[in-house]
Parts: sequence; C-alpha cells; structure tokens
Amino acid sequence: MRKIVMVPAIAAASLAVAACGGEATTEANAGAAPITAEEVAAAQQGWGEGIVNIGKVHSEGGDVAAAATDHINTFYAYEDGADVLFKPTLAAEDQFRGDFGEALSYFIGTEGTEDGGFAIAPYTNVRWENEGTITDGDSALAMGNYYFTGTDGNETKVEYTFGYMRNEAGDVVINLHHSSLPFSAE
Repeated sequence: MRKIVMVPAIAAASLAVAACGGEATTEANAGAAPITAEEVAAAQQGWGEGIVNIGKVHSEGGDVAAAATDHINTFYAYEDGADVLFKPTLAAEDQFRGDFGEALSYFIGTEGTEDGGFAIAPYTNVRWENEGTITDGDSALAMGNYYFTGTDGNETKVEYTFGYMRNEAGDVVINLHHSSLPFSAE
C-alpha cells in the first residue's frame, strides 16, 4: 500500500469547495485530530464486516433493514447532514444515491427497481487493496480494489474511490463512495 500524506490538489479542492459556498470544515471538527491512514484502514475493515453482516442477517431471516440502517448510519455521513456522493457498483438507471433511502435501497433491494440488494448477496469476506491513501486534515481519500468473496469462495473484484470526513462526533465516515466493475473490452 502506498501512503500519500498530502498533495496540493486536495488542498485546492477544499479551497474550491469553500469558494463555492460549501464548507471545507465545520467549527465542530475544525480542531479535531487529522484523519490518519490507519483510521481509513479501520473504517474500510469495519465497512467490509458490515456488508458481510447484512448478508448474514438476511440469510438467517433477521431484520435486514435494521442491519443495513445501522451500517449506513455508522459508515456514511448521511445522518450527519453532510452531502454524500455515492455511485454504487451495480447501479445503471439510478446511478447516484444522494440520500439515506436510496443507499438503503441499494444495499437491501427495493421491488420494482434495479436494486436487487447488493449487501444481501451474501458475502463471506471483503478484502481491500489500497492503491493509495491521501490524508488532509479532516478529510481523506482512498482508491484501489476491493474483493467480495461469495459463499462459493469466488471473489469479485471491484474498483473503488472512497472519501472520508470526520463527523461532529469525531468518527471517520464516508462522504464519497464510487465503485465500478473493472473495464472489459468485450
């Protein structure tokens, strides 16, 4: 894993957000400790375990909506009132999921939509291979591949870019999630 501590482009992006009327940081988290690459790795590990748990709950006939709600509220910034840019892997008609309800639909499915319930597959493991992680104070970016292991033992490779922010409670949460299947010339 390569670790990139700070690049001017991410600082420029923060300034551009501020210039457009957005907030690069909030007063509540302005004095918080900078996000570390280790915190990003821990958030990734927890996110993967959450996806596995949603599938397990579904397979056991449990309350999958509650499990997915807990997952989204734990790992995404929707509940914090922050904008979340979410482009799921298996989304074509409704490509972007800007609110909690759309994210929930993607993870557990909604009849009459393209959402079959990504997280209820189920998966037995999620393995991350970061190409790099950029940390910049109260934000971080990570890009690479993650692998979802099905119950048959086969892995599905997915490309990702995740953005992280520190919320008012001090937790590292996702405010950017872009996933896609690798390009195929077929």
